[in-house]
Amino acid sequence: MKITWHGLSCFRLSARGLATVVTDPYDEEVVGYGPLNLRGHIVSISQDSPAYNNEGAVQSKQRVINGPGEYEIGGVFITAVRTNGEDKCKKNELPNTLYVFDYEGVTVAHLGNLNRVPSQSQVEALGTVNIAMVPVGGGEGLNAAKAAEVISLLEPGIVIPMHYGTPECKIKLDQLSKFLKEMGLGTIKSDEELNVTASSVPEETQVVVLKYQP
Repeated sequence: MKITWHGLSCFRLSARGLATVVTDPYDEEVVGYGPLNLRGHIVSISQDSPAYNNEGAVQSKQRVINGPGEYEIGGVFITAVRTNGEDKCKKNELPNTLYVFDYEGVTVAHLGNLNRVPSQSQVEALGTVNIAMVPVGGGEGLNAAKAAEVISLLEPGIVIPMHYGTPECKIKLDQLSKFLKEMGLGTIKSDEELNVTASSVPEETQVVVLKYQP
């Protein structure tokens, strides 16, 4: 399967013969990245706000998913788990949905705008995670330290950081370097895309940084 990053928490997941997923398409006026020009069969929405929910930016979509449940669409099995919005002291906190996409044995978890370490039951509901897309830049999502804690719980083979500060992003977020330091890493060369199969997922967790693709 192939994964490309289109800014903030928007990714495109594709594999031959299976449905293509676009996660968290954004409103460019709010986020600051360029306008999206993507095609996909499935659109997943983690949070109902303009930074994560602009489904109209995705062409040829057949299904939009914006809440918890289990789905099978175009050969892709999807598990969605609700988080956030549970703290009575934070009445205006928007719910967030975590997604795991199973592409013929390669499982990809997209954590959306997760802002706290998930419970044990939520982690168990996600099942085995090969690849985790994790918010790392703080703001209303996980900061670097909490992101590292979530990664230690999920134990994925590959971590793709997302939702961090870049020159294109209008939202005030921490830079990627803060997360890499938290993980005990230096500068990592970014890749245009990630191509992965079930047999190529490493046993030890590795961080893969993707370049923003306009």
